[in-house]
Amino acid sequence: MTLIHTVLQPPGWVAPKGYANGVAARGTMVFTGGQIGWNAQQQFESDDFIDQTKQTLLNVRAVLEAAGAGPEHLVRLTWYVLDRKEYNARLKELGVVYREVLGKHFPAMACVQVAGLMEERAKVEIEATAVVPDGE
Repeated sequence: MTLIHTVLQPPGWVAPKGYANGVAARGTMVFTGGQIGWNAQQQFESDDFIDQTKQTLLNVRAVLEAAGAGPEHLVRLTWYVLDRKEYNARLKELGVVYREVLGKHFPAMACVQVAGLMEERAKVEIEATAVVPDGE
């Protein structure tokens, strides 16, 4: 596999778990819109946070695939969640669905608790940035 990006880890910093502090990459940039936990027909199949997160990640992956990219090309994810306490309480379950959908690709990430999302039933929204190396 071709090296697609460089993880940035400042000297002396403790290594983060499940994300990178920074990523440097070169190539075609792919940006997703904010994806939420509904299916391709824009229908929610669950109101459970983990179920919605899995669907959201599947939606991110589908948009990446439409651009000829995959999880290995991710360089940044921004998560917007309604409830940080639920997010933190369910990290183990989140890790399972994350690895199931995106594998062991851990880009730079941010997670922000928000007062609400545009779709009333949505519990999580994720934006992604990927970089497909030149020549792929």
